[in-house]
Amino acid sequence: MNEIVRQPAVDHLFDAIRTLQDREECYRFFEDLCTVNELLSLSQRFEVATMLKDKKTYLEIAGATGASTATISRVNRSLHYGNDGYEIVFGRLSDSAS
Repeated sequence: MNEIVRQPAVDHLFDAIRTLQDREECYRFFEDLCTVNELLSLSQRFEVATMLKDKKTYLEIAGATGASTATISRVNRSLHYGNDGYEIVFGRLSDSAS
């Protein structure tokens, strides 16, 4: 992980997020924390990652999400060369759906 990101303020934020108990609490917290555009950008990146995992093409992803090819490429790079954060979440979402 990028050492620039690892700092007490980020730890504090992550600890706060870990206290959220349901989707409604997530909505309330993230709507207070983020602008609408920031929250929509985060959710768009996650949708792009999901679609890349499902082997959708850049064209299909751009059409469905409105994401630019630059954003899709950045997310794709994270999926292949990142810290496996997406894979952790995908695995847990898959396990919880079972």
